[in-house]
Amino acid sequence: MPIVLDAMGSDNYPDPEIQAAVQASQMLHEEIILVGKESLIAGKLAELNTGHHPVRIVDAPDVLEMGEKPVDAARKKPRNSMAVGLELVKNGEAQAFVTAGNTGGAMFNAYRTLRFLDGVQRPAMCALFPVKGGKAVITDIGANADCRPEFLLQFAVLGSIYAQKMLNIPNPRIGLLANGEEAGKGNQLVRDTYPLLAQSGLNFIGNVEGKEVFNGAADVVVTDGFTGNVLLKSSEAVAKFLFDMIKEQLTSTPIATLVGAMAKPFLKNIRKIMDPADVGAVPLLGVNGLVMIGHGRSDARALVSAIRGAHAMIQANLLTAMQSAIQERLAQVDTVMASKAQETTL
Repeated sequence: MPIVLDAMGSDNYPDPEIQAAVQASQMLHEEIILVGKESLIAGKLAELNTGHHPVRIVDAPDVLEMGEKPVDAARKKPRNSMAVGLELVKNGEAQAFVTAGNTGGAMFNAYRTLRFLDGVQRPAMCALFPVKGGKAVITDIGANADCRPEFLLQFAVLGSIYAQKMLNIPNPRIGLLANGEEAGKGNQLVRDTYPLLAQSGLNFIGNVEGKEVFNGAADVVVTDGFTGNVLLKSSEAVAKFLFDMIKEQLTSTPIATLVGAMAKPFLKNIRKIMDPADVGAVPLLGVNGLVMIGHGRSDARALVSAIRGAHAMIQANLLTAMQSAIQERLAQVDTVMASKAQETTL
């Protein structure tokens, strides 16, 4: 099951990508395809891959840089590493695509090459948040800053299927992120989305506040991409801030240093749970292929984690599940909502 890694994605490309490809191929015993400028990659890969692990290069002469406008750049650079890599997935030469490049470029190229699943109007990026009792799916976290209520309904469907397949939750609890638990709380988008989810046939539990997200109140938390991205970035920053403060306090005095030494194994475990690099990337749900998008500052460890995430989705047969379930679930939603509308009319 070959996995494509965009060799020109991260801020420090291609070195982290080459290191990650070699490490992941050795760890997973799977072929990793590095897509990018072969002239830039080949020599470095030969020096690093002394164990002759299954890593090969597919040349892509164009590079989408972080500062470029995604649509214009992708059209001016048709042989960019994202387009070439996604074409391999479309043609069945690989089963997943991983990039730490321009998010907008990844989304545009994924849509142009793979298209959306039938019935999906917008893709959604989702993240697994550590919460009390396990993990929760948060979607959307950045693919769509401006949304309509029907988009959030589809995000709920996509997130529900993802939670079923990747978290083994048979009937995920769906929560709508708002500033209060009551049905009338929230901005206009939240208030308009609430009845759609309530009538959808999904396991909708109502609004959830930010504090309840981390309390494990819902298995899937639905929001627009702007709010979701603020939640994600704020959560990462708070986690880092707390660990920095704890580290400072545990080295402030000799006694504190002793306590810190005793607590180190426990703190290490907590840090691992909260570390974004341990996840590496997030899936772009709703496109007709497996796509993982990471942060530009990703190092080799983060990219290995991203590849492992793609490998897990392949093993869980996520795409096939999405393809078959999305139509069924959206049809159920349409039926329930049509029935509710008829009851209201009568």
